Amino acid sequence: MRKTFVRFFTIADFEEEEAWLRQQSSAGWKLVRMTPPCFYIFEACEPEDVIYRLDYKNSGQTPEYMQMLADFGWEYCAQCMGWLYFRKPAWDAASEEEGELFSDNASRVDMVSRIVKTRLLPLAVIFLCCVVPNLLNAMRGSLSTFSSFFSGFFGAMFVVYVYLIAHCGLKLKRIRDRYQV
Repeated sequence: MRKTFVRFFTIADFEEEEAWLRQQSSAGWKLVRMTPPCFYIFEACEPEDVIYRLDYKNSGQTPEYMQMLADFGWEYCAQCMGWLYFRKPAWDAASEEEGELFSDNASRVDMVSRIVKTRLLPLAVIFLCCVVPNLLNAMRGSLSTFSSFFSGFFGAMFVVYVYLIAHCGLKLKRIRDRYQV
């Protein structure tokens, strides 16, 4: 039996996503596939404590990388928008270190840097180059219904982008600071 969950996580919420996937596994749902932007396809399974870990490679994974993780007991289970999803039974992680995908803090910081460069910065560029100018143009327009619609639309986009950039930027900074070498 399969079940689809709709759940939205930002680019900075990967740790919460890992915890949520672990809860689903404990409830008897094993991740099978991801469909952008926020559809999780699960398959019924025996409830089990499984550690999920995500890595952001943005198509930079190599066969050697995938083999290395398999050698350390990580099962590849899905990929979505640059994120790679891995899992390992909790009993197979004898120590806290074995329950982590990364071997050191520098690797964690590197992943956060990749997220900032390839996801957060483009989001900020879109905001500055598209949303802000269009909002200003729509606000300068006539008082027609059409112009009011665009003012409202770009006003809403402005609020969403400001929230996402602030939320993700601050959270990614906190994560990077926590693991800074």
